Amino acid sequence: MCQYSSTDGFASDWHAVHLGSRAVGGAGLVIAEATAVDARGRISPHDLGIWKDAHVEPLARVVRSIEDNGAVAGIQLAHAGRKAGTGRPWDGGRPLSDADGGWAPIGPSPIAFSDGYRVPIEAQPSDLVQLRTAFREAAVRARAAGFRWLELHGAHGYLLHSFLSPLSNQRRDDYGGTFEGRVRFLLETVRDVRRVWPERLPLAVRLSCTDWVDGGWTLEESIELGRTLKNEGVDLIDCSSGGSAAHARVPIAPGYQVGFAAAIRREAAIPTAAVGLITEPEQAEAIVAEGQADLVLLGRALLRDPYWTLRAANTLREPAPVPPQYLRAF
Repeated sequence: MCQYSSTDGFASDWHAVHLGSRAVGGAGLVIAEATAVDARGRISPHDLGIWKDAHVEPLARVVRSIEDNGAVAGIQLAHAGRKAGTGRPWDGGRPLSDADGGWAPIGPSPIAFSDGYRVPIEAQPSDLVQLRTAFREAAVRARAAGFRWLELHGAHGYLLHSFLSPLSNQRRDDYGGTFEGRVRFLLETVRDVRRVWPERLPLAVRLSCTDWVDGGWTLEESIELGRTLKNEGVDLIDCSSGGSAAHARVPIAPGYQVGFAAAIRREAAIPTAAVGLITEPEQAEAIVAEGQADLVLLGRALLRDPYWTLRAANTLREPAPVPPQYLRAF
């Protein structure tokens, strides 16, 4: 969950305390927010970053806060693409002008995300090389900081997803048109990252499994991509949805995305994570116990309650990973 609490991409005390608190609260895996591999790939000017070596040591402090408190430290590498350069949500979240600290975004095609958004610069072949390099070098920095779980953000209309979706990718070169063309940039990025990320450590990809719009990216394409990503050394698909179209009608309800995780797990034979309106311990337990997904990842539920995991263990009558400092309260 983005915290929009960085200056020039640097992790702060907020990140160390915020993420460390979730480890104290019993989470087994704590994944740092969408972390920009390029300054122009930030959603807002306040995003966490990993585009330069100076970012490594502050991130290493965050890793220590997570791992010293019992969890595995993960990080999500991201580039916001055509959705970059907006204000923080509590400041309105609107696209920013240059005068207000914004910048020109980049994308697969010169198609704005929505009214009020800038038309992105169409990425040229040289830009694609630079962007893949940015992801690869960010993965090297992530390992230097001590992270043990790496996820590429290929969802929610950001750069990697925008190449997948025909709503945002209308290129006529090798990176557009057919399914094979639209997935090419993501696959090349995965290959570059997998070469530098240790084989013994997990590499995940977050996908929007459908755009929820006719003519957009589909679950069937996600299944096919899942099969291909497995062959490229990806260990898990984090199954989300939407984000490419501002007008999409998403049928939000408890567990509304779990079916995507189940389908990809079954049809592509790759482990999956379920996300989205999973709020109750019994609900999360059933998803894993019934084989719908291999992991449940929580976002907003853990913003509301850093100790959700301890409460869930108690509810499910399982041993709770309570820190000894807190035992007197349990």
